[in-house]
Amino acid sequence: MKKIEAIIKPFKLEEVKNALTGLGIEGMTVTEVKGFGRQKGHTELYRGSEYSVDFLPKIKIDIVVSDHLAEQAVQAIIKTARTGKIGDGKVFVSTISEAHRIRTGERNDDAV
Repeated sequence: MKKIEAIIKPFKLEEVKNALTGLGIEGMTVTEVKGFGRQKGHTELYRGSEYSVDFLPKIKIDIVVSDHLAEQAVQAIIKTARTGKIGDGKVFVSTISEAHRIRTGERNDDAV
């Protein structure tokens, strides 16, 4: 099993969600986060004063999928989240050694 963590722009969430559900991925956790990468924030103007916005709003999507779905899921996220502009985000993939469904006691792929 693989855990996929994707950091994307907020307005791309619905499109990414639809792409993942189209692959048969039934569950995901979505969190509103703030952060910065190479772009290191930006400046904005408010009431005539310029100020720096260091942490930009992003969306973090966490999913756990079977090994055979991992590459398809990663490519779906990359394809749908890409705008071609700085700040599109990142995708991280890590290996999950165990998973348990609390309600039924199912394990590993059955729990996902």
